[in-house]
Amino acid sequence: MTDRETPKSYFVEVELPAGRDEVWDAVTQPAVLRQWFGWDYDELDVEIAHIFVNEATLRAPERMGWADGSYLEVSGDDDSAVVRAVREGVDDPGRYDAIEEGWRAFLVQLRYLLAERPRGERRTLYLTGASTWRQVLGMTGSTAATVTRAGTRVAWLVDGDGHLVVLAGREPLGSRSAGRFEVTVSTFGLDDSAFEVIRKRWTERWAPLARNAQVTAADTPAP
Repeated sequence: MTDRETPKSYFVEVELPAGRDEVWDAVTQPAVLRQWFGWDYDELDVEIAHIFVNEATLRAPERMGWADGSYLEVSGDDDSAVVRAVREGVDDPGRYDAIEEGWRAFLVQLRYLLAERPRGERRTLYLTGASTWRQVLGMTGSTAATVTRAGTRVAWLVDGDGHLVVLAGREPLGSRSAGRFEVTVSTFGLDDSAFEVIRKRWTERWAPLARNAQVTAADTPAP
């Protein structure tokens, strides 16, 4: 097996303004996981159950692991906690790894949930397609200097409507090359009519910007 075929190591860590027990519940209870993990599509609940209930194994009081040797752990006290997603493997910082970048994006969403305490059910839009960082940042009215980075390929901001927007690109932030992007817009507490306004707005922004542009919501299959 070559290094390219061997899983890449990663260590993704996020500090959270919530107690250890609350954070552990947030990473193990499906109802809470739905408020931050992934994005809405027609089988999100099935995916959460598969990853966190059926496939996860409790390896320590506050650590769960999977068959590939990766694990998620929580440490801290009653006031604050740290959550870590870890996998051992080849040390190759420049290599793109979808699972690693997924954890970076999802833990941003977890931190937002526990830090901002938004009210109501989360509803998301998941934008996919090929574009450049310059175009994607321009769509959000931001620049590389005004977004908050989470590693080299993930950045986030809160837009003018108060929604969390997580940007994840196949290319590193700052690259001029076009590549696949995944943009997750998290809204909370919107009724159907308000959500449709947001869906229309982001669709109109994204469609002319990205090649093979798609917008996924709870009523659509995964792209």
